[in-house]
Amino acid sequence: MKESLDAAYRLAESQGWVASRTQLTALGVTRWMVRDRLAKGAWVRWGVHTVGLRRGDLSGLGRLWRAVWESGRVSALDGVSALVVAGLTGFDVPEVHVSVPHGRAPRQVDGVRRHVVALRRPGELLGGGLPRTTTAVAVIRGAQWASSDRQAALLLVMSAQQRLLPLARMQDTLDTWRPHRRRALIRTVLNDVIDGAQALGELDVGALCRRHGLPAPHRQVVRRGPSGRIYLDLGWPDIGLFVEIDGIHHVFGDSVVVDALRQNSVVLSGGSVLRIPLLGLRLQESAFMGQVVTAYWMRSRRAA
Repeated sequence: MKESLDAAYRLAESQGWVASRTQLTALGVTRWMVRDRLAKGAWVRWGVHTVGLRRGDLSGLGRLWRAVWESGRVSALDGVSALVVAGLTGFDVPEVHVSVPHGRAPRQVDGVRRHVVALRRPGELLGGGLPRTTTAVAVIRGAQWASSDRQAALLLVMSAQQRLLPLARMQDTLDTWRPHRRRALIRTVLNDVIDGAQALGELDVGALCRRHGLPAPHRQVVRRGPSGRIYLDLGWPDIGLFVEIDGIHHVFGDSVVVDALRQNSVVLSGGSVLRIPLLGLRLQESAFMGQVVTAYWMRSRRAA
């Protein structure tokens, strides 16, 4: 008995201090032993299949194991929850997301969001440890299941920034899986992330400005700075207004430092610089371009 309990405690410690009844039985802990410890308050019942081997609230890891066990044998962590296990940080996840294949009725579990998927494809699940989908699949599904386009785009960008997997693999998975929900948005954001410079080059700035009642701006405006020439994405030099559109590459390496020096140099010489993330144009074009319109007319009146 002691050996069985010692093994159960070692296993539970590695799983956030929870174990499934199936695991306990396999280790030689009988249901009578489980019932006795639950009755005495030494252990805690966290569902039909999940037992906590110490008192207190569930840990984050314990919540994940419980979500899988209580949702059914064929369930697996998916979407943003699988990404958290893969290393994603800084993304608020109030519920645990799990997926089950079509034809299996998922159980209702508090704190768990269940998603029925058409089928489990070969290689979709990782072997060993917490049952979960591969990171590439989790990124695409997490973007599909996000509560808004903004949250979906944020998840894609954060996964890229934190280098959870090669960007090309995200693209390959998107091409293979062909999701129905948000397919166009996911592809656009991934293209922006993978090749921000190309996306910026293909952006029709003239049409963008015309839609918002602005005259066509100059592209790649050249200014003189203390260290030589400064190139700005677009602007109206006659009124001293310039706009920088930042692709995802602007958050990597020393790009932030270079951008700040360039912007400060223009401002110190009397100009105005507005910064717009490329992602912002994809998601909130009207809001960002509204700021450009306001700045344009303010600078125009000042220059008159």
